Amino acid sequence: MVTVTALALGAGGGGLAAWAHLPMPYLLGSLATTGAVVALADDRFPAGYRFPQRFRLIFIAVIGVMIGAQVDRGLLGQAPSMLVSLSGVVVFVLAAHALNYRLLTRLGGYDRATAYYGSAPGGLIESIALGEAAGADVRVLTLLQFLRIVTVLTLAPVALSVWHGGPVGSAAGLSLARGAAGWADVATVVAVGLAGLALGFWLKLPAAQLTGPLLVAAVLSATGLVPLAAPGWLIAAAQVVLGVSLGLRFVGVNRQLLGKAVGLSLVTVSAMVVLGAALAAGVRALTGLPFDVLMISYAPGGLTEMGLIAVSLAANPAFVTLHHLFRITLTVVELGVVRRLGLVRL
Repeated sequence: MVTVTALALGAGGGGLAAWAHLPMPYLLGSLATTGAVVALADDRFPAGYRFPQRFRLIFIAVIGVMIGAQVDRGLLGQAPSMLVSLSGVVVFVLAAHALNYRLLTRLGGYDRATAYYGSAPGGLIESIALGEAAGADVRVLTLLQFLRIVTVLTLAPVALSVWHGGPVGSAAGLSLARGAAGWADVATVVAVGLAGLALGFWLKLPAAQLTGPLLVAAVLSATGLVPLAAPGWLIAAAQVVLGVSLGLRFVGVNRQLLGKAVGLSLVTVSAMVVLGAALAAGVRALTGLPFDVLMISYAPGGLTEMGLIAVSLAANPAFVTLHHLFRITLTVVELGVVRRLGLVRL
């Protein structure tokens, strides 16, 4: 009963956020709504309750499949011409993670595991999954990653809307969902997701519940072996399930904890924006690519929303998508390698 009620609450919050044309509405709307209710009424929340993990895994896999489905031959074919700008992503991920880690440990006083996974410049799902396994404070970790995305996805569209004199991204009513997809496509996406889950756990990939399906979908999509499409309602449902499962972890979050996380998120996001701007300026000088498109490509926000903003600016969404896919993949690889090799004491 708790799960059903939470999902209904999250769906309502996501629907309200979509109606208001907010960025990533179903994920962030459901997370914010559920998290707020749980935080305010934690004394009435059933002790020991946990969201059904197997149910959650299926929808995480769906999200992984739809991210991987963005990879096609055209996207891969552009990679050689983007070597300079993609190299900037490598610099951004390593520098941003190191800088954020130092800020969260020194200014925030967080333990190393929480600071390390909370400072990751991408991969909300992956960093939370790996951080939980490493003993991080999941409440703080979720808050930090959630606020990173919220801050970027709120400020970036607003700033670019002012810059270009009109709404961009979700605020312009754009969507990357493929609404014409039918039930056969839904079955295909779920099947690929389950296969990816099995492969990910078998290979012991970092954040296997996401990276496994992403990898399988990317291979199938890039080779053209299996067409992957999903209707908008499935993507929305997956985001609601994920948002609710994260929001339910906010039990015990008080004003002091929230205020501290908000302040530190503003500091770390500001640092990443400055870093991204510097890299964008440098890459622009070397390649002549538009500064605003490069800024979108280096923004530590959501892949979907950044792609929508690229469409709004009449820029190549494949260019932006590849950079964000590379950022997410590189972040996940870095998190996994560092953990396995013990390069950072957690």
